[in-house]
Amino acid sequence: MKIKKSTLLPLVLLAYLAVMSYIGYADYAAGRSSALYYFGIVGATLLVIVLLHFSLKRRERLRSERESDMKK
Repeated sequence: MKIKKSTLLPLVLLAYLAVMSYIGYADYAAGRSSALYYFGIVGATLLVIVLLHFSLKRRERLRSERESDMKK
């Protein structure tokens, strides 16, 4: 079974975000960056990943509908 692009790409980006958050947590814990900055960046990135997921899912649905119309 093939993993859909709308699932795979956001999962890869979530893994990347987790690694980058782990790396950046040292600066936050040491007080070199504020909580608003650290959690703001993480939150904004999560929002973009969720929007990307739904956008890709919509594209897949439209492509599937177009392909089914062409077969008729």
